[in-house]
Amino acid sequence: MEFPSRQDAAPRKTTPKTLNLSNIMKVSPKQEQPGEQQQQTETQPRAENPFTPQQLQAAWDTFAEQRKKYQAEYQMLLQPFDLQGNRAIVYLLNPVQETMLENMRAELVTHLRETLQNYSILVVGEMREMEQKTMRYTPRDKFEYLVDKNPNLKELKDRLGLDPDF
Repeated sequence: MEFPSRQDAAPRKTTPKTLNLSNIMKVSPKQEQPGEQQQQTETQPRAENPFTPQQLQAAWDTFAEQRKKYQAEYQMLLQPFDLQGNRAIVYLLNPVQETMLENMRAELVTHLRETLQNYSILVVGEMREMEQKTMRYTPRDKFEYLVDKNPNLKELKDRLGLDPDF
């Protein structure tokens, strides 16, 4: 097997192409691209059809059914919400629900806006404090709680000579 000698091979040009500066100064007419048409239509005002709370609830329930496979999100979407103007306020019970709402807010708002043909709808999450219930473990704690509700129990305990710790 013989290799061709260097003299037989065609010489290669290794000079880089130069930029023609005269073409840079020429201005060509701007051609409209398809993306620019979409931007122009997006700047036009969108429909803001009025809707009733029942229509919002129906659209909300439809979205909740789509999220049924995500049990935690589904349960959060089943909670009642308030409508103030064009804002749907979801009352959250813990920070985990706040994170879940943030993750699905864009999809929810898009669904509501398209379903109701109103593009000013907003979904807002608001944390609600839950009452802290103190657990009464000992018999004395339970008895004192009941005495607070009905003071006659203390008199009954004294008359009968009962011990609440027993």
